[in-house]
Amino acid sequence: MTNRAFLPSLKKILLYVLLFVFLTPFLLIIMNSFKSTQQFVENPLSLPTGFQLNNYVSAFDNMNFLDGFLNSLLITVGSVVLILFFSSMTGYLFVRFKWRINSIFFYAMLASLALPFQVLMIPLVMLYGNMSLLDSKLTLLFMYLGFGVPFGVFTFHGFIKGIPFELEESAFIEGSSRMRTFFQIVLPLLRPVFVTLIVLDVLWIWNDYLLPSLVLLSPEHKTLPLSTYNFFSSYSVDYAPLMAGLIMTIIPVLIMYLLLQKQIIKGITEGALK
Repeated sequence: MTNRAFLPSLKKILLYVLLFVFLTPFLLIIMNSFKSTQQFVENPLSLPTGFQLNNYVSAFDNMNFLDGFLNSLLITVGSVVLILFFSSMTGYLFVRFKWRINSIFFYAMLASLALPFQVLMIPLVMLYGNMSLLDSKLTLLFMYLGFGVPFGVFTFHGFIKGIPFELEESAFIEGSSRMRTFFQIVLPLLRPVFVTLIVLDVLWIWNDYLLPSLVLLSPEHKTLPLSTYNFFSSYSVDYAPLMAGLIMTIIPVLIMYLLLQKQIIKGITEGALK
């Protein structure tokens, strides 16, 4: 009985320890965002002696925060919507139409998931640069669509295979078209997959630095992760405003999660039960 009572307590302690370990980097960034750069360099682990709110004002101005936020929002929302739309329809096509070419395309998409982005990085930039298509948000949206669709198709493909085809057959008997059946019957059943992919794709695209740094060359097109580079000079880094800028960059994603946490948890739970 003693061991049975002790094990749950030990599990809770381990969970709290792991929680603290995972939160430590985030807490350090918050602490250092209220210090001066000199205090950060002297001891980044010390508590702030005061609240340096001017770091946030400096970060807001130096990052051109509003423009960076709007650019990040436009690119993230546009990319996620396009990825979900094309992935869901392509996954449905691959499952319901047993064409030989569909199998070839599906396995080609699976193979592309194993290909690192760094392998394609230089040829991709050279190709689009020669066509004068760089420094455009539309080009970046198109690239995110290309890199995001294979995983989306793989996820939707597995989920749609578990949906009984009899549901669609009954709709066909009632005179429903294929397109109407997809949007009114199949699509609502894919909510758990939509929620999961929204979370994964928003975190990926919002926080991405490498691909936007290769495509978006003009200052007015910079996203928030690119704007944080303004605090780096040739010989020094202004760490305190940089920490404040990182917090300001993270906050929109946290707000999104807090607003959608019930739907996210429900969607993931429904997906697990499926």
